[in-house]
Amino acid sequence: MGTVTLSIMRASRTYFTSESVTEGHPDKLCDQVSDAVLDAVLAQDPDGRVACEAATTTGLMILIGEITTTARVDYAELARQVVADAGYVSSEYGIDGRTMGVILSIKEQAPEIAYGVSESLEVREGSASDEFDRIGAGDQGMVVGFACTETPELMPLPIALAHGLVRRLATVRKTGILPYLRPDGKSQVTVEYRYGRPARVATVVLSAQHDPDVSREQLRRDLIEAVVSQVVPGELLDRETEILINPSGSFVLGGPRADAGMTGRKIMVDTYGGMARHGGGAFSGKDPTKVDRSAAYAARYVAKNVVAAGLADRFEIQISYAIGRARPVAIHVETFGTGRLDEERITELVTRHFDLRPAAIIHHLGLQRPLYRQVAAYGHFGRPDLDLPWERTDKAELLRSEAGLVGSLPER
Repeated sequence: MGTVTLSIMRASRTYFTSESVTEGHPDKLCDQVSDAVLDAVLAQDPDGRVACEAATTTGLMILIGEITTTARVDYAELARQVVADAGYVSSEYGIDGRTMGVILSIKEQAPEIAYGVSESLEVREGSASDEFDRIGAGDQGMVVGFACTETPELMPLPIALAHGLVRRLATVRKTGILPYLRPDGKSQVTVEYRYGRPARVATVVLSAQHDPDVSREQLRRDLIEAVVSQVVPGELLDRETEILINPSGSFVLGGPRADAGMTGRKIMVDTYGGMARHGGGAFSGKDPTKVDRSAAYAARYVAKNVVAAGLADRFEIQISYAIGRARPVAIHVETFGTGRLDEERITELVTRHFDLRPAAIIHHLGLQRPLYRQVAAYGHFGRPDLDLPWERTDKAELLRSEAGLVGSLPER
């Protein structure tokens, strides 16, 4: 079982920390550019194959990767638009989306990979049973899905609060509530757990890029009032809660001017804030034949439905794949002592009611459409602001019924 999660479940008092970043963070800029490219391809060519990486530094964005598509996309102009949308519209910030340089190095997907994806091992061996056996996994690897009862969206509380803080930071900047803020920023939240349940927020760290003429005192006062108090529930704050605002001091230089960025460097921010294990693959810039992405979404879908059904209060699933093969190599589940059924029985229910072959995932979740840029910042999971197919709990009632649990679904 997961060491971190078990310690939370067993200890009388322990602490867990998660972080998030704004859309203006240099790594997140690159994630958004990569996913904007994917969305643009899928809008014209649902069968397009995309593996697009971006990197940025002062005044420059670089796009590399493999894209096989009939779509016609101006990748450079698209990258400039994303950077401008994030708020970088002045050379004073070190990058201006309207004028920055863009370097492209894009080629087509390697033919061996394309063949293994388009014609699965099951098809080549003659063992395919239906149309969902036709697509093989785009690579080997494992993915992890997680859900728990700590928040209404069934996400761990530390990452939910961390995302909330940076989203609010972006809101007060864009709406002019705090007009002196600049696009870059980070949050970090430490939650104290008592016997497996969140009890209080121990520490909030919030770092916000700002204009040079803003005093540290004003920044602290404004961010506590306009951001922290608007996001963190008052009952989780007490006299002992430590709130650190820009603890390093001045944060005028930020974004790509202060730090280079790259696609795929915020995988814990994208998922569960470190509360669950991770398969290691990033999401952004990858079309849904890449199981790093599509199967991770399916794993979240499974985990959320299992918890919503009341089969467990804390649930993690690992699904592993082999390149070119449609059917998963293995499925592993854990309930961390919270299950109302044994894990073998839950695995049986998951296997029966969730088709985890790539083609089936793509079909059932409707993944061949432009919906990815919107999740490239502020998390791919636990997004009540978006209607994401992998966040639906439409199988919870069926799972609960087949599990033989009486009564209505648990209230969230």
